[in-house]
Amino acid sequence: MRTSLRKMGNSRGVIIPAALMAACEMGDEVDIRLKGKHLVIAPVKTLRAGWFEGYIPEANAEPRAVLPADEGSEEWMR
Repeated sequence: MRTSLRKMGNSRGVIIPAALMAACEMGDEVDIRLKGKHLVIAPVKTLRAGWFEGYIPEANAEPRAVLPADEGSEEWMR
């Protein structure tokens, strides 16, 4: 796709069509960097994105069951 640079104050800007933004999964913020003599515009990746995808908690597990008994309980005295 070929497009024109547009004057925006003292800078220049490019209009990115919505279809391209959707295909690249871009939100409101982008990362712009220089690679050789090319500008690379990439979506900002959120930290720890997808860490819990596919996580299935154990429904019958009691998280406190593996902890040792309190010092003052009867179980501690045995």
